[in-house]
Order: sequence, then structure tokens, then C-alpha cells
Amino acid sequence: MRLPIDPQADRARRAWVACPGCDDARGCVTCSERRNCSEHWRYLISNEGARVHLQCPACAHTWTWDTRAGRGRRTA
Repeated sequence: MRLPIDPQADRARRAWVACPGCDDARGCVTCSERRNCSEHWRYLISNEGARVHLQCPACAHTWTWDTRAGRGRRTA
């Protein structure tokens, strides 16, 4: 089931993190060089301290990412 894009999504608030839902950036040279790609970005919906809430515009998957150093963990 594909969810709609969150009403809080704003193209001006973006993040460049791999999507765990569709992995659409696989094989992208720009993303593999860890640069800001014009195609494979995520909506930055909101944050709670170091935890950011993201949504992929390609597949509409939503997840939370802990940005603290060494964490790099994703939660549903």
C-alpha cells in the first residue's frame, strides 16, 4: 500500500539519506560519492532533537533516522 505524501512535506526541507523502502539511489554515481543528488532526496518532515522523520518522494515510505554520531539507526 502506497501512502500519500505527508501534508507537512516541503521540497525546501530535504535530506539525502538512502530510502530503506525502495533503495532508488542504488547505482547512482552522485549518491555513491555521498553528494547531494538532484533526484534521490527525501522530505524532511520534522525532527525531535537528533531524530529526524523522513519520507521518500519516490515510494512514499516514512521512517525515523537517529542522526547522532555512531547511531545511524532507522526505526519504522
